[in-house]
Amino acid sequence: MSQEARIEALKAKHADLEHKLEEETSRPMPDDVAVHSIKREKLTVKDELYRLTH
Repeated sequence: MSQEARIEALKAKHADLEHKLEEETSRPMPDDVAVHSIKREKLTVKDELYRLTH
């Protein structure tokens, strides 16, 4: 996989995680563990994107 393809895949994953986070937090009683897990994964993706682009 080329670096450009990897970056695009990570951007798509980040957007998907953002969508999941919005869904979870909009529920009447969001699962705090799920929210924390999604945020942690989203940050990991963001860190990798930063490393690949800088």
